[in-house]
Amino acid sequence: MTESRPPERCRLVLIAPPTPDPARLAAAYDGGDVASLILPVYDMEEAGYQRLAEKIVPAAQERGIAVMLTGEGRIAARVKADGLHVEGGRDVVADAVDRLHHQMMIGTGGAKTRDEALALGELQPDYIFFGRFGYDNKPEPHPRNLTLGRWWAEMVEIPVVVMGGNTTDSAAAVAQTGADFVALGAAVYAPDADPADAVARANAVLDAEVRTPGDVG
Repeated sequence: MTESRPPERCRLVLIAPPTPDPARLAAAYDGGDVASLILPVYDMEEAGYQRLAEKIVPAAQERGIAVMLTGEGRIAARVKADGLHVEGGRDVVADAVDRLHHQMMIGTGGAKTRDEALALGELQPDYIFFGRFGYDNKPEPHPRNLTLGRWWAEMVEIPVVVMGGNTTDSAAAVAQTGADFVALGAAVYAPDADPADAVARANAVLDAEVRTPGDVG
């Protein structure tokens, strides 16, 4: 995490790919400011996911990067992750907030409408996420996610994360919504990508989008 990042700047959240290589994940951190890493369980079985998290969580935390797991909260607690990303509807999120919010951050996503998003926001998660893990297969972010992200950033104080596309340039469109965070997965961890270089380029894009008090529009 860099000390020189501008204030009130959209920051980067990394989304780990399926069956990630811990060394390749960590290589991205050398590219500059990273706020958080989300490690989706995808289709991994529980024991394998925990073993993976045991390697990934401390390496990220040593660099000042918060790690959010998905799946069962007990794994997040065992490996001392910073939090749990929960989807599945209001009741599922409410249960996680009730049981776990005293010991870790709880983030949520999965909302496709304003009403669904507001219902989740009533539960006071630490952030709301617009987008779907593994669906960043186009250069640009999904228009619906941008629209929801802009509306949320203007109306609600809970931080918002918006999924970008499969290019680092897509971070600009997310930053322009006023979102607190842009999530990048394929743009950083595609097989032909250099993770550190991709993070550096994404941060350059986000730096360029920072508005000064004299900016108009």
